[in-house]
Amino acid sequence: MPFRDPLPQVDVTEAQSRVRDGALLLDVREAFEFAQVHAADAVNLPLSALQARHTELDPAQPVAVICRSGNRSAMAAQFLRQFGIDAVNVAGGMAAWQRAGLPVSSPVHARTA
Repeated sequence: MPFRDPLPQVDVTEAQSRVRDGALLLDVREAFEFAQVHAADAVNLPLSALQARHTELDPAQPVAVICRSGNRSAMAAQFLRQFGIDAVNVAGGMAAWQRAGLPVSSPVHARTA
């Protein structure tokens, strides 16, 4: 069995730092979940659409992938890494983001990919 590198994970503070340095914060929850609450500056591209739309992402831009708890984002990050995108999973997802008191946005400020 070939050795596989583990999926890189970052905590929410590191994710926010990466976004400040130019990474894309990609929220892979469904649109209705994203509309309820999402991290400031996040772009929504649901996991259900990622396979069809991943080519819309800039392969040169690092990506921090977030969901509610970190499960869907782990799948999405692994998928994106197969295409050479520098993607990391945000451990703990939006639950950890909110517990940490990091900025969130209302639906009025939502951006979608």
